[in-house]
Amino acid sequence: MKNIGYALALFALLSLAAGCGANPSASPEGKGYIETVSDGGNGGHNGAGEAKPTPTSNKMTIQAYYTDDDIMELHPFVREIEVSPEHSKYEGAFNALQSEDGGVTTLWKHVELNSITFVAESGRLSMNISLPDEARLGAGGEALALEALKNTMFQFDEVKHIELTVDGRQVESLMGHVDLEHPITRPQ
Repeated sequence: MKNIGYALALFALLSLAAGCGANPSASPEGKGYIETVSDGGNGGHNGAGEAKPTPTSNKMTIQAYYTDDDIMELHPFVREIEVSPEHSKYEGAFNALQSEDGGVTTLWKHVELNSITFVAESGRLSMNISLPDEARLGAGGEALALEALKNTMFQFDEVKHIELTVDGRQVESLMGHVDLEHPITRPQ
């Protein structure tokens, strides 16, 4: 009989532990994706302390940077991105860098985004990517690709640093031609 009591107590503890962390909105602010949709500045609550419904997605207008056909210079283009609880504005901005609509030449088309997180306390945007062979560019293309990424991500005032890793590792150069800072810091 004592063993059944221990088994029930263990089961109750395991059930309680499994429930902890199951609610992603319970994580402290500033960890993982934090930018989803605007809640009007009141933390998602109305004056009575009740949670108010938030929209499932929101559209946002940004500038994404692309190059000319000769890969000689960057040009900004206005893009509309979707922001939702599942996709941050930073992920939307990266996806905009990859889109080729409007007759632009993208330098990020074949790059695979593995993860992207933003930590508000430090202003650090961490991006982990994979670079298949078709994503690799020459020296000029690599320099412009990094500049396009910086221009696109630093338009968000809260982003102070970009930590760009390849397959989870810090690399000296993204594609073998241009030094990669760790982290890339917003110009003053």
